[in-house]
Amino acid sequence: MMEERVNLMHMMKLSIKVLLQSALSLGRSLDADHAPLQQFFVVMEHCLKHGLKVKKSFIGQNKSFFGPLELVEKLCPEASDIATSVRNLPELKTAVGRGRAWLYLALMQKKLADYLKVLIDNKQLLSEFYEPEALMMEEEGMVIVGLLVGLNVLDANLCLKGEDLDSQVGVIDFSLYIKDVQDLDGGKEQERITDVLDQKNYVEELNRHLSCTVGDLQTKIDGLEKTNSKLQEELSAATDRICSLQEEQQHLREQNELIREKSEKSVEITKQDTKVELETYKQTRQGLDEMYNDVWKQLKEEKKARLELEKELELQIGMKTEMEIAMKLLEKDTHEKQDTLVALRQQLEEVKAINLQMFHKVQNAESSLQQKNEAITSFQEKTNQVMSSMKQMEERSSSDVSSSEWRTWCIYAMKFYSAVKRKDHCCTWKLGLISKIC
Repeated sequence: MMEERVNLMHMMKLSIKVLLQSALSLGRSLDADHAPLQQFFVVMEHCLKHGLKVKKSFIGQNKSFFGPLELVEKLCPEASDIATSVRNLPELKTAVGRGRAWLYLALMQKKLADYLKVLIDNKQLLSEFYEPEALMMEEEGMVIVGLLVGLNVLDANLCLKGEDLDSQVGVIDFSLYIKDVQDLDGGKEQERITDVLDQKNYVEELNRHLSCTVGDLQTKIDGLEKTNSKLQEELSAATDRICSLQEEQQHLREQNELIREKSEKSVEITKQDTKVELETYKQTRQGLDEMYNDVWKQLKEEKKARLELEKELELQIGMKTEMEIAMKLLEKDTHEKQDTLVALRQQLEEVKAINLQMFHKVQNAESSLQQKNEAITSFQEKTNQVMSSMKQMEERSSSDVSSSEWRTWCIYAMKFYSAVKRKDHCCTWKLGLISKIC
C-alpha cells in the first residue's frame, strides 16, 4: 500500500507537469480530446480508487469513487450545483461515469483542489469509504491537493454531452512520460523557462485569489460602514429617546409626589370613616345576632313542620299506591266478570237453541206418537177383524184344512199379533204376512 501511494503520487506529479507544459504550448485552453488531460483524469481516478472499500449488494460488489465525492455537497455548499448537474445527466447510468463527470466540472470551475482539501480535512467521514492506509487518508493526499492548485491556471472547455463516461477504460499511457536522455539534457533550459512560467502563473493565480478576497473584504467593509452609519443614527435617536424618557420620568416623579400627598390625606379621612363605620357595624351586629337567633328558631320550627308534612306525604303516597293497586285489581275482576258474562251469554244462547231443538223434537215425537196411536187403533181393528175372520174360517174349514197348514197359519197370525203389539211398522213385512195369511 505504501509503494502504491508513492507511485501514484509520482505519476500525479508527472501528469500535472506534462499537462501544464502542453497547456502552455497551446495557450492554456484545453479540450476533452487533449491526451495529457485525459491521462490526468485517469491518474486522478486511480488515486481516488486507491484503498477504496468494497460495498456488497444484491447485484454484486460495488467499488466506486463517486461516494466520497458526494460528501463535498454536504461539506461545501458551493459544490451543490455540480452534484445536481451530474445527477441530471440522462446518459450517465453508473457511479463511475458520474464520478468522472464530477471531476470534469470541478476542473472547469477551477476548484478541484479546494473540494479535495475539504474532503481530506474531514477524514472521519472518509473512513467510511477508504481503508486506513489509502492515499486519501495519508499525507500523500495532502501533497496531491497542493499539486492540483497549479491547475487553476488552465482553462478547460469540456463538453459532457455525447461523452461515453460509463464505459471508458482508465489505462495509464506511460509513453507520454518516457523521454530520451538527449531530450532531457537539451530541454533543461526549456524546463527552467517553464518552471518560471509556472511560478508566474501560480503567482498570478494567487494574486487573482487575493484580489477576489480583497474585493470581498472591501464589500464587507462597505457593508460594515453602512451598518455603522445606521447604528450611529440609531444611537442618536436612542439618546434623544433617552432624554425624552428622562424628562417624562422627572414629570412622573412630580406627579407621584402629588399623588402620594393626596393618598395620605385620603388615608387619614378613610381612617376616620372606618372608625365610624366600625361603631355602626358593632351596633348593627348585635341587631343581626338577635335577628339570626329568631330566624334560627323559626327555621327549626319549619323543619319540624316540614318533617311532619313529609311523613303525611309519604302516607298519602302509600295510600295512593294502594288505591292504584286496588283499582288495577278491580279492573282485572271486572274484565274477568265481563269475560264470564260473555261466556254465560254464549252458553245461555246455546241452551236456548238446545231447548228449541228439544221442543221441536218433542212436537215431532208427539205428532209421530199420535200417528202411531192411530195406526195401532187401526191395526187393532184389523186384528179384531182378522180374529173374527179366523174364527169364521176355523169354523168353516175345520174339516178341510190339515193340521200342518193350520199350525203355520197360526204361527203367522201370532207373529202378526205380537208385531202389532210391539208397534212394529215395517210395511213390507206386514204386507207379506197379510198376503201369506190370505
